[in-house]
Order: sequence, then C-alpha cells, then structure tokens
Amino acid sequence: MRKKITAVVPIRVGSQRVKDKNFRPFGDTTLLKLKLETLKQVDTIDDIVVNTNSDEAIEISKEYGVSYFRREEYYASNECTNTEHWENLAFTTDTDYIMHTPCTAPLVKVETYYDFINRFNNCLDLGHDSYNSVSRVKEYLWLDNKPLNYDLDNVPNSQDLPEIYNLTFGISIISKENMLKYKNVVGKNPLFYVMDDLESVDIDTPIDFDFAEFLYKRLNNGH
Repeated sequence: MRKKITAVVPIRVGSQRVKDKNFRPFGDTTLLKLKLETLKQVDTIDDIVVNTNSDEAIEISKEYGVSYFRREEYYASNECTNTEHWENLAFTTDTDYIMHTPCTAPLVKVETYYDFINRFNNCLDLGHDSYNSVSRVKEYLWLDNKPLNYDLDNVPNSQDLPEIYNLTFGISIISKENMLKYKNVVGKNPLFYVMDDLESVDIDTPIDFDFAEFLYKRLNNGH
C-alpha cells in the first residue's frame, strides 16, 4: 500500500533576523501564501500541514484549505533547539513520511517537488533513509587558519575543488519513524538532491529576503 507523504510547513511567531518574514509582502504575495500555492499544485503530496504558533498562519491555512497544527509555545521559542523542534514536529504529525519544506526556500518549483518525490521513492529501494536538498560548494574553505578543501602548495581551479555539499533544507523527506529516532530531517544514510542556484536560495537575513524577492519578480515578469 502506498505510504502517506505529508508536507509540513513550519511557521513561528517572532522571526529574529527578518521580522514577520512569512507574512510581509513578497512580490505580489507572501512567503507562506506562495509556499501553499506551490504545494497545492503537487498531487503526489497527500496532506499539507502548517505547523505553527501563529494565529495569522492558521487563518491563512484555513483560507487555502490546508491542515494546521497549533504548536506549543516552547517549541516555537528561541530556547527550543532544532533537535527538539524536529522531534516534536514528527511526534505531532500523523503520517508515514514527512516532507519538511519551509517558506524560506520560496523559489522551489512545482516540477522540482514532483521530481524530488519520484526520486525519493527510488532512493528507499537503495537503502537510504532520507532525501535532502543540497547545493554544491565550490569555494576555497578555511578553518582554524588552514585550508579545508585544497592544498596551498597546489591550488586547483575552483571547478576542480572536491565535491562538498551544503544542506539547503529547502526540501527534506524522511519517515516519521526515523525523524523521531534521529530527531532530525537528515537520516544516517541520506541521499542528496542537488538544487540549482536559483532554487537553493534560502532566506535567513534581510538581504536574502530582498534578493529572493528580486529573483521572484524577475521570474514572474518573464525577464
């Protein structure tokens, strides 16, 4: 029998670095509305749940005809770690598989969600326990005053640097069982889905928000 996949959109009141980022104008919409509009076009998703402590997010969920779960305040606070948040999110979501997909990745396309879910079904047959979006990092990285990914005596061209991946957290799929076990959206044997630069855009700062909005407007104006 086909397993249930639930898209979970986490929203909390009191964004620290970008105030009210999920509800403020973003082009002709908002980040939350854009994410719900996108997800509702993907019919291989069985349910969409907005996991939130926000009354405004709940009203928008009702407007779009999707489910919501009112998060306890501790799990929306700055004291709550990601580990605790992910464990609670898994515990409170009735599903077989959780697709964690935050609003902070606003440029992920409908077609990408379809492709991601189709490929996820295949990755299970290969023994992987999560599927996670990443971007390639081709940068000269340093730690503790030493290069991490190249030799100072033989500096390669950037395209020849080793393959290092950055977790974008734009889309992650993991079983509810494993999310509870690992308290994470990444399993012990993940498979990575490489996003292009556009869809990898993640909003973490005011500059990120402005840049993502600029790209969104360009895409929607056909430029």
